[in-house]
Amino acid sequence: MSRRNKKFTPIPVALAVKRSVAGLGLFVLSPVARGACMVEYTGKRLSKKEEDESNSLYLFDAGGGVTIDGAARSNLARYVNHSCRPNCVIDIYKHRVYVFAKRAIKAGEELTYDYDASYFNEYIKPKGCKCIKCSPQLWATTSGTRSKSPPRRRASRTKSTKKKGSRRPTARG
Repeated sequence: MSRRNKKFTPIPVALAVKRSVAGLGLFVLSPVARGACMVEYTGKRLSKKEEDESNSLYLFDAGGGVTIDGAARSNLARYVNHSCRPNCVIDIYKHRVYVFAKRAIKAGEELTYDYDASYFNEYIKPKGCKCIKCSPQLWATTSGTRSKSPPRRRASRTKSTKKKGSRRPTARG
């Protein structure tokens, strides 16, 4: 019997899909501690041929040739939107994708992570990034479904590296 690593077991946290500036988003209804595993990105594992033929915007590279199509609405992690200043990070364990809190997250905040550069450049950049860092004017309202602006922090001067295991655009060709 194999035991699952406890770090990669999502904690019981109340989550809700609500309207967001970017469309639908995933929100926490109670506070979440830094480092907590909140949700797993689930879906059908695709063969290379299925991946190449897919038109899904929810393909996730789980490493080792494994691609997950998270298009099913039962996959709550599909609603975690992109942000250039995210509150979550993605970690992959045994070709399974998990969403972790990058910092303490307050009740009512939308969950976000930084999508990879190729997905961002192909799907988000042409329409304009709607995250709070890039479009603060969109977040100015204080309605219940939009997060208030987080405290401003100094930008890190370290170079980011391309991460394995990120959302990627559908293969075209």
